[in-house]
Amino acid sequence: MRRRQIMQAAGAGALALTGTVARAQQRDLTVVSWGGAYQEAQREVYFRPWMTARSQRLLEETWDGGVGVLRARIQSGANTWDVVQVESEELLIGAEEGLFEKLDWDAIGGRDNYIPQAVSEHGVGAILYSFVLAWDRERVREAPRGWADFFDTARIPGRRALRKGPKTTLEIALLADGVAPNEVYRVLGTSAGVDRAFRKLDSIRGELAWWERGSQPPQWLATGEVALTNAYNGRIAAANAGDGRNFGIAWNQNLYTLDSWVIMRGSPNRQRALDFLKFVGEAQNQAKLPPKIPYGVTAQGANALIPRDVLQQLPTAPQNAEAALQIDDKFWLDNLDRLNQRFNAWVSR
Repeated sequence: MRRRQIMQAAGAGALALTGTVARAQQRDLTVVSWGGAYQEAQREVYFRPWMTARSQRLLEETWDGGVGVLRARIQSGANTWDVVQVESEELLIGAEEGLFEKLDWDAIGGRDNYIPQAVSEHGVGAILYSFVLAWDRERVREAPRGWADFFDTARIPGRRALRKGPKTTLEIALLADGVAPNEVYRVLGTSAGVDRAFRKLDSIRGELAWWERGSQPPQWLATGEVALTNAYNGRIAAANAGDGRNFGIAWNQNLYTLDSWVIMRGSPNRQRALDFLKFVGEAQNQAKLPPKIPYGVTAQGANALIPRDVLQQLPTAPQNAEAALQIDDKFWLDNLDRLNQRFNAWVSR
């Protein structure tokens, strides 16, 4: 299950104006995001304030992702979406296929207004989120220090869980085996490196469970089904805040990626779309999002405006970002099929 579905899970019912309304009012700016609690937070922090400040209407829609959806809309000649939040793989593929407008960076505040990872020719970073190592402090008294401890069943006994699939799993195995974050994809790009990652997984093969939905890691920690797991940072923070859990997060060598805003090719609302992106890219506006939902911000200076207790839960906090690894989506676009076959064969042995 993809993270976008996790964002939807907490509140899929509350959309302002969608569907047929958007099609009937094509001159209004239409913004598309992931729905649920996340889009509720965006509505409060971005959408309504922008409408008030500009005295303009904004229509919302939600989607489940997939570059094929965007491709079909452009090819139909009847696309009604203007601004869309996309995952990093969709940004790469959509840009290559010419589905998005090139951004006018001067119109949205300038490249220097954003962290470097948020800047590309066709997209501007919206949020940053991480896969982290998590545990239940009530059950595991000795906190793991990083992925090496994930594989150390003598130091911390119990089952482990990882997201099912090679992406993030193989990176974690190499990090645990001593590969430096800045060397992971170079090593993983070799046959010897792939073999090394699977040998590391072999070392705890009998202790591994595989999660496929973002809700599973906190559930399994709560029931004691696993002692350690990787998980979306937002899921663990939400379980602590909403369910009263006492889950710990090891930020050392967390794996992070970004979602980005794009403007659909040929949008008749390009200037309004750029104005919207400038608004949501301002540090004082971005800083209002994490207290409502714990995702990292992309505007320079926004961290300084976020309450300290909230900032500590974000992948963009300086101490959390220091030893992080950015997931290399270009690597996975080029290698996923090959490594997926190897992973599936290994799991089914």
